Amino acid sequence: MKTFAHTLLNRIEFPVLLAGLVIASGLWGFEELMEVARASTPHAFDTEILLAFRKAGQPDSPIGPPWLEGAMRDITSLGSASVLVLITAAVIIYLLMIRRPATALLIFVAVAGGQVLSSLLKAGIDRPRPDLVSHLVNETSFSFPSGHAMLSAVTYLTLGSLVARFLHGRTTKIFVLCLAVLTTVLVGISRVYLGVHWPSDVLAGWCAGFAWAMLCWLVARVLQRRKAVTDSE
Repeated sequence: MKTFAHTLLNRIEFPVLLAGLVIASGLWGFEELMEVARASTPHAFDTEILLAFRKAGQPDSPIGPPWLEGAMRDITSLGSASVLVLITAAVIIYLLMIRRPATALLIFVAVAGGQVLSSLLKAGIDRPRPDLVSHLVNETSFSFPSGHAMLSAVTYLTLGSLVARFLHGRTTKIFVLCLAVLTTVLVGISRVYLGVHWPSDVLAGWCAGFAWAMLCWLVARVLQRRKAVTDSE
């Protein structure tokens, strides 16, 4: 038994194991947060964090200097549909220009699939936006999960992993992936700061987004091993 397990672990590479762990953790976390979203009253976890971003006794006034609100608006735009579509389209067009249609298709499927999944999840949970504090930006869709958080994870992690494939050196690859994760985290924080999402919405968006991005990465890896996708198409 030990020999079989040792042989199996040797055949499965560490990145694949890590991706599987991220997917499993993301699905488990999303399921737990879904119960929070379906509760009849907001969880203390949500209300305490949301109010922590506002001045004591002033739910209409965010904490920090005046320029911070503007900065958060700018950061949150990095997770907007228009910006993500623009970035994704630019990358896809570039890949088509250098004759890598399979990689371009994978990116399109990953991002478009994430958008569809996010919309379905929002409609399925049907959670209203928080009314505990004022909204500093206008939003009309449902609250759970955060589309900005989820699609930022899907888009930036997918593109980050793609860019890392063409870079040399482990340090450079790690930097690009860390930058993708940092951007995703900042977008999620900005949604809570602006008062348009409960913290559990953002956490659920991250869970679903990371899980979907890792699943797409695994599919791309399998296709690459089968020579359906290569770096020199």
